[in-house]
Order: sequence, then structure tokens, then C-alpha cells
Amino acid sequence: MLSWLAAETQTIERLDSSRKRFEPAHPSYYNGRPGNQLQRLMTARRDFLSIWRQNDHKEAVRDIKLLRRQIVAVNSPEAIKYVVATRHENFERKTPQMRRALEYLLGDGLFISDGETWKQRRPLVADIVHKHRVPAFGDIMKNTSLELVERWTTLGEGASVNALYEMAGLTAEIISRSVFGNDLGEESAGMVTDGFTSYQALIDSINIGYFLGFDEGLPLFRTPSLRRSVKRIHSIIDRVIEDHLAGKGDDNSMVELLIRRQKRNPELNLDVVALRNEAATIFMAGHETTAATLTWAWYLLSRAPWIEEAIHAEIEAVCGSNVPTVADVANLKWCTAVIEETLRLYPPVPILARQAKEADRIGDLDVKPASLVLIVPWVLHRTPSLFQDPHLFRPERFLSGKRPTPYSYIPFASGPRICPGLQFGLTEAILCLAVLAQRFRLRVPEDHEVEPICRLTLRPRGGLPVTLHRR
Repeated sequence: MLSWLAAETQTIERLDSSRKRFEPAHPSYYNGRPGNQLQRLMTARRDFLSIWRQNDHKEAVRDIKLLRRQIVAVNSPEAIKYVVATRHENFERKTPQMRRALEYLLGDGLFISDGETWKQRRPLVADIVHKHRVPAFGDIMKNTSLELVERWTTLGEGASVNALYEMAGLTAEIISRSVFGNDLGEESAGMVTDGFTSYQALIDSINIGYFLGFDEGLPLFRTPSLRRSVKRIHSIIDRVIEDHLAGKGDDNSMVELLIRRQKRNPELNLDVVALRNEAATIFMAGHETTAATLTWAWYLLSRAPWIEEAIHAEIEAVCGSNVPTVADVANLKWCTAVIEETLRLYPPVPILARQAKEADRIGDLDVKPASLVLIVPWVLHRTPSLFQDPHLFRPERFLSGKRPTPYSYIPFASGPRICPGLQFGLTEAILCLAVLAQRFRLRVPEDHEVEPICRLTLRPRGGLPVTLHRR
């Protein structure tokens, strides 16, 4: 309804192989009529990546009023630090859009909780996925990737697959074995992947009630299709948690650690529902974001073979004919840079939105209570004053110890609400990339038009068709 009001945008992709310059797919700058906020709202409902003007890609703090709501766009590292660190308690709350969109699936899970619930559970989850625990899961990451190598080998040279679906299955199996200590199995992994894909497609990008003046937004309308998507996901996670509570769980799994904590500290009130919510949060956040990152990495490498050659040479130099392991990750500098540059160009959660609890002042701008505060990694990471040639795929910007300006590169958020699974996800992406790239080249058909689309996460529309080629 009213979708015809949305501004037209086009996807830009440019490749100059002779100069080794690749500008991967991104929407053109927004060109809607100034002052026509209804048009911008309708464009945002269709695709949140397409509402940013060229002028928005500057270090600044700006605001607009959309219907009955103040929207504050924060695109300055200093101002971002103020929001996510200095005054994080005033801006810790996720927006009604995000909370309403995910509460049916994740309940009061860490990703969308705040206040006392968040303060109580954050240390538990952070400890479970702490970077010191990551090496213990290295063999799971490696072995699960090798199983995918074996399956791809049976498909034959030049086989066509959907890389997004393949990576989602891979990361779902890894997170299941790590979080639950159980093999998920191809059928269950597919159910979770299909369930979340369907869920994202059914969620409206905008909670209109919030902009009409309802500070908590309006509840999600739970259609039969939405209920089926959630049931598919919950049925699998519930079954695994119930097995754990019955004593059938793996002693080393993350969920088993949560259960032990609850037995030692009953005041935590981690009942079956709370356990499911946290397990579902860890599962969905860990599986979806890494799958998207790996999918985008295959697209970038397919179009920039000179970078692919660099990672192949590095894998051979570091690992020889041995399968890459978690111990090799520190020496896989090019693989790491490719993943970091992928996260810059295609951050899995491209919009970090917060709701101001109280009146505040960000930079020179007065912020009203319940205003929408937007930090947009998609825009921030493409700001020319922060990243030279920001639309180009250039992993070398992360080599030789180079690091971006603090608070200019935030694919995992930042401050106290930084993703607790950051090191797990980074290690998983780098290691899976290395294991698979050692054995295969993935090629996106030259005539396939890649289009980034933002729902809850950032994915290529329709997935990513690729052909598999043995090395």
C-alpha cells in the first residue's frame, strides 16, 4: 500500500579489472524531493539502504521530524562515542521497531532487552562466548567446514548452489554444535534457515505506530505465516534445551554452562523460557550474521580475482597442504582483511537504532525523550572523510597494522552493547573462508545482478547464486 510513493533507486556496481578496482553493489544516493518525508518513509519501508543522500555521508549529527517523531542521525565518531559509551545508559534501549520485530522470536533475549534484565544476563552470555573460549570451538568450525567441502565435492565441477543458503546451513550447524553440543542435522538446519528467512520477509521495516506518536510502537500482527516461521525455529531450540535439562546435553556446550549457572544461582531466574530466549538469541545472532558475512565475501572475491589470488597464496604459505586450523587464524592476514573489509562494506546489522530515554544533547543538537537515534554503519563505513574510496573493495586498508579511527568502524556495534560474540564470529568467518577457499573457487554468474537488501539483517536479495570450482 502506497509503495508507489517510494523514490526510485538503482543498484550501482562497477568493475575495472585492468586497474584492479571493484565497486561492489550498492544503491544509488537518494534523490527524492527535499521536504517530502512521506516519500522517504515509503522508500525506507521498501529498503532502508536507499534513503541516504550523498550529503548524509559526512561527519555530522542531523535531525528531521517524521510525522510526530524526531529522528537523529549520528554519523560522527565523536558523537557515536557519546551515544554508545559516554551516555550509553540513556541510549541503551533498542527502538520499538527492533523490539516489536524480534520479541515474538527472541522474547526478552539479550539482543533486545535492556535495564535490569540486560545487566543481569549480559555478563553470563559474554562469559560463555568470551574470546578465551573460542579456541575450544575451533575444531567444530574446521570439521563442519570440511563436511561442507565433502558435500560440494560430490556435486561435481561447476555445480550451481545458493551461497547464502549454503553458508546459513554451515553456520547454523557450527553454532548448534557450539551452543547446544548437538549435531543439528541438515533437515533441522534447513528448517531454522528457512524459518528465519521467512520471518525476515514477513516483518515490516517500519513500525508506523511509533511515528504516529506511540512511544512503544504497535505490537506485531502475528499472521499465520509468521506463526509458522516462529514455530519452526522454536520447536528445534526447545527440543535441544529440554534434552539438556534432562541430562542429555554436552558438558562443554554453551547452553550447558548457562544451565549450570542457574543451578548455582537460582536468583537468576533462568527458567526454560529464559533459557530458550538466550539460546535463540545466541543462535540467531551467531548463525545469521556470519552466514551473511561469508556470503558477501564470496561475492567480493568472485568479482575481484586479484584479491582471491592473494588469499590463496597466503593459505598455501601458512598452511601448505594442511587444513587451516584456529591456530592459523592469527597468521592469515589477508583472509582477516577480506572479512574485515566485507564487514565494512556489508555490515550484517547495517542500522543501529536506539530510543532516547530522557532529553539529551548530542553534539550541538537537542534530543527529545523517546526520539529515534540512528547510527548507521552502512553510511558511516562509506563516509569519504573516514575511508578513502569508501565504495571500493580494498582489503589492504586493514593490512600492515592499519586500523580505522575509533568509533568509525562498528560492524559489531560498540560500547557496553558491543556484540559479545564478536571474537567467535570473526574467528568463525576467517577460518571457514580459509578452509573453503583452500579447496574451491566460487563464481557469481557475470550476468547476475546483486542487490543488497536490508530487513533485520543485510542480505543479497534472493540469495547469491554461485558455481563451484575445485582448486
